[in-house]
Amino acid sequence: MGVLAQSIVVASTTSTEQSGLFSVLLPAFKKASGIDVKVVALGTGQAIDMGRRGDADVLFVHDKPAEEKVVAEGFAVKRLEVMTNDFVVVGPAADPVKVKGRDVVDALKKIAGAHAGFISRGDKSGTHAAELRFWQIADLAGKQGSGYKSCGCGMGPALNMASSTGAYVLTDRGTWLNFKNRGELKVLVEGDLRLFNQYGVMLVNPAKHPHVKAVDGQKFVDWVTGSTGQATIASYKIGGEQLFFPNAVK
Repeated sequence: MGVLAQSIVVASTTSTEQSGLFSVLLPAFKKASGIDVKVVALGTGQAIDMGRRGDADVLFVHDKPAEEKVVAEGFAVKRLEVMTNDFVVVGPAADPVKVKGRDVVDALKKIAGAHAGFISRGDKSGTHAAELRFWQIADLAGKQGSGYKSCGCGMGPALNMASSTGAYVLTDRGTWLNFKNRGELKVLVEGDLRLFNQYGVMLVNPAKHPHVKAVDGQKFVDWVTGSTGQATIASYKIGGEQLFFPNAVK
């Protein structure tokens, strides 16, 4: 019998999975370390809950307030910044309520005011948390208009729903660039600094959950925030467009 390959569980987001980043990142890490990574892709809220329960070794997610909270509670060791991308609002090319521009809050006000179709993830993901923050800033929490639909689903299914119904939707740019079923959808709102989307990585705390593979998990954290991991993230492109921008603090 050969020696069983070392492996760790990384709880991450549907956006990192559906953007295709892991198909580049994980083979490079395995080559460097010999460690297999099993990714469980969920909404950020559920991924963090996995860490709280000790069902993952590493968290790789994007909801900074929730990440800082899980560290403060002692369930994760330390939050490190990894990379950014951004959110965009996509919608029908005809743009019936004229949201096109940079201002995400102005766009949401127009959507709510016109009771236009808007698909919300509704799944406690990082993207859903960001969307709720934008409605809050617009002073429209709970007043999103009669076209607002919560799907309780991942980014890909939400985009499919928007595509088939001609609705607006907030998406991370990575999943959008990798999304094939666009129909009439196009990017309408981008470039607002509030749409900036930061990812963090954390080792689940072995002091809380002694079975956590702390040594191998830490190797992943160090690698993804180190020069090789960061260069691998930067090299991932679709159609010549870079999806994620590494920004680990050196």
